[in-house]
Amino acid sequence: MKIAVLVSVGRHPVSGVARYSRNDAAALTLALSLVKTHQATLDVLHAGDPSNPALQEYLALGARSVEVLETEGSNGVQADAATRLAARLRGYDLVLTGTRAEGAFDSGMLPYRVAAALNMPLIGAAVDVALRDGCAEVRQFMPKGLRRRVEVRLPALIAVHPLANAAPTYAYARLREGTIRPVAASSTVDADTTDDADNLAWTTRPVSAKPVRLAAAEKRSGHARMLSATTTESRGGSVVIEGSSVEKAQVILAYLREHQLVDY
Repeated sequence: MKIAVLVSVGRHPVSGVARYSRNDAAALTLALSLVKTHQATLDVLHAGDPSNPALQEYLALGARSVEVLETEGSNGVQADAATRLAARLRGYDLVLTGTRAEGAFDSGMLPYRVAAALNMPLIGAAVDVALRDGCAEVRQFMPKGLRRRVEVRLPALIAVHPLANAAPTYAYARLREGTIRPVAASSTVDADTTDDADNLAWTTRPVSAKPVRLAAAEKRSGHARMLSATTTESRGGSVVIEGSSVEKAQVILAYLREHQLVDY
């Protein structure tokens, strides 16, 4: 059995320094346990810059080597990462990856694009994976603390949820023993799978603060709030239709002052 893990470069939420992705680290930990149980072969793949120091942290997390598929050809044209990964992953029985990258091209579409290119079924939000009889039994994360088990026939691609049952272990000795193996991109890139270099230029900036919604403080008792959750009741308020814009603004300002939402 051949297992592959797709890894990306993460970003520290405070400092912004490049590091390993926690989602992909959980996928790697699950893959290592499957390799140990089923005597499978494991390949760790990344599409991007092989000189990024964050890739070495995956060696410390248990990967013997990280194969880096360079996406920039000798002519300076960027190849599509999903296309390169899909071409490399043909013939694998199981592909594990995180749900999305951290702070880079983090649309979360890469697992879906790779699965579509390989014509593989995709299972998302996995918190646990077990293999038996040519199938993968996946326990999925569901909203409100629910879980469900899904069985999919191999080959398949599984996206691992950040709350997966995996505890990555970091060892500096493994970092020194592992290797980063870059694979150069071809000099010519298929025009159908790439855009113009100007269209691929991304810019990153700190997220802007979202507006805070003003809401009046809840003054009712806990019993009254429980009753309102099970029954339909009028919460008061008024609808102002007549009058000028100044009069309507005065009604809004009076409400804000009454509930101490503004201090002027």
